[in-house]
Amino acid sequence: MPLVPWLMRALEMSERTLRRRFDESFGYDPKTLDRILRYQRFLRLSSQSNSATAILAAEAGYSDQAHLVRESRRLTGSTPRQIHHLLQNG
Repeated sequence: MPLVPWLMRALEMSERTLRRRFDESFGYDPKTLDRILRYQRFLRLSSQSNSATAILAAEAGYSDQAHLVRESRRLTGSTPRQIHHLLQNG
């Protein structure tokens, strides 16, 4: 289930109120937080496993590896491989 409708029901808030509260608290909307958390999930999985990137992408919630790569570029400006290399060689 998408994050925004679930949160609206769970918190008993309108979409507008939810988005305003997220902007006040985090500086961005719930959808962006969901994207960030999914990417962090991928990074955590990749640091704990030697599985193929496509498998890790699916486990993290991406539709496919290309989706992960696009999202990585949007969020970090780098590909997952570049990020992994930076984290390994810090």
